[in-house]
Amino acid sequence: MTELAASRDGYGKALLSMATDEKVIVLEADLGKSTKSCWFREKYPNRTISCGIGEQNMMLVAAGLASSGYRPFASTFAIFTERAFEQVRNGIARPNLPVHICGSHGGTHTGTDGSSAQSIEDIAIYRSLPNMIVMHPCDDNSTEQLTIQLLKQDSPSYTRTARNKTPRIYEINDSRLEIGKGVILREGGDIAIIACGVMVSKSIEAAELLNSIGYDVAVVDMHTIKPIDTDLLDKLSSRYKALITVEDHNIIGGLGGSVAEYLSQKSNTILRRIGVKDRFGESGQAEEMLKLLNISTNDIVDTVVEVISEVK
Repeated sequence: MTELAASRDGYGKALLSMATDEKVIVLEADLGKSTKSCWFREKYPNRTISCGIGEQNMMLVAAGLASSGYRPFASTFAIFTERAFEQVRNGIARPNLPVHICGSHGGTHTGTDGSSAQSIEDIAIYRSLPNMIVMHPCDDNSTEQLTIQLLKQDSPSYTRTARNKTPRIYEINDSRLEIGKGVILREGGDIAIIACGVMVSKSIEAAELLNSIGYDVAVVDMHTIKPIDTDLLDKLSSRYKALITVEDHNIIGGLGGSVAEYLSQKSNTILRRIGVKDRFGESGQAEEMLKLLNISTNDIVDTVVEVISEVK
């Protein structure tokens, strides 16, 4: 039976793993229980700063800590990080301070919270900022490992995590996980799906269904959206006539946008993007949202079949 886990739990575990470094400081904006930074707070209250419902203030406090030699990790809901965009831009990204932001509950997979809480633009926003690393891991183990690797980075980052539990993809301490390097999870000869976050498990599920009807599909976890793994994209575009990106994010500016921007300069490979088609979500269960927005497992299957028929 496939184990289920939420990527936000991996963020909480990473904070605890990094606690031996006394330079690590955790900042919260009244949502520690939801982001799982509360696990760190319970054991290290003297190194946790509660900023209340004050995301803008939290980002500048984090910037001050980073400029003083500390390694701050600041978290809230993905949608609420956007309140502090100016502070992130001018206080963190512009001076290139190593502040690491985690936006939990990203995407429409959040479901019943409705469109006002479903951030479908966060990856695009942070990818547009110079110096920012942008990641969207797919499970708890990859989130933990990639978050720990941020300690070695001298630039700021934004990591999106999810609330809902999804199939665990990686084992603990998987050697394939590295910031800026995508992972080929499944080899295939016909076409490659490039996915991130909660859509990685959906893409694997789709690939297995496709295999049962005679299609051989590769699946890639592109957990780091900035810097995108251009070496892997070169490899994929030289091997396949078509690629498909899958994300729970607006198709403008996210994973699909990043891949499209690179391929437009380097390759004639056909690219089809599966994602939220420039609209807001609605209130509903996670699977209902994926079906409503045409990014469900079946939608991936249908798109792969269609694209393969086009390129044959």
